[in-house]
Amino acid sequence: MKKLNVLLVDDEIKIREGFKRLFDWKEHGCEVVGEASDGMEAINQIELLKPDIVIMDINIPIMSGLKVIELSRMKYPSMAFIIVSGYDDFSYCRQALRLQITDYILKPVNFEEFGMCINRLKVALYESGQQSEKDTGEQETRTIINITKYLHEHMEEDISLGILAEKFHLSPQYISQLFKSEIGVNFLAYLTNLRMEKAKKILLTTALPITEVAGRVGYGDYRVFTKVFKKAENMTPSQYRREFVEAE
Repeated sequence: MKKLNVLLVDDEIKIREGFKRLFDWKEHGCEVVGEASDGMEAINQIELLKPDIVIMDINIPIMSGLKVIELSRMKYPSMAFIIVSGYDDFSYCRQALRLQITDYILKPVNFEEFGMCINRLKVALYESGQQSEKDTGEQETRTIINITKYLHEHMEEDISLGILAEKFHLSPQYISQLFKSEIGVNFLAYLTNLRMEKAKKILLTTALPITEVAGRVGYGDYRVFTKVFKKAENMTPSQYRREFVEAE
């Protein structure tokens, strides 16, 4: 996967400097290519740089971060926006979700959580671009597409690199390298993200008990599922269901 270009938008320079110095962008296949301190500057930088990812605060001068996203969405529908805000208010979250942001992270930023957010974004970019990559006909691309297709179809089962290696007649090391080179995240991060996204859909569209939701996405022990879900979403599965179903 190609390196992703990032624009940082926050009126506080210490926040922008913190992002540049405290997060390992290179390790996550990203590069910070620009900064902006207000909404108008953000619009100009987006037009000039056309970044893959915009890290956006809501409360910025001249034009709010949400308005910047709304205007930018019209011209760049595939651009990814991650909101980093001090507002723990669900009304902001709902408005942000309507604008199809990638994630909403609260300040002060937990950079481990932020790294997981970047990983989820890279998986989403891979999923959305899978068909066009498939058309290139390259062997490694075809292989990773077949493997990820298998994961989609068998996520409720016990899956490991060893099991995939036996299924596809490849070494575990080679499959591990494929995930890093073709998708930009490791195998476990990809599988976990896949399972969490499926779990969220089940939680929002059914009344199944948490134990059954866990089983449907590959977790035999609902306590392990709850722990992984909370780490990914900052709330338990039950809290997620209450928060979003009641908000409708």
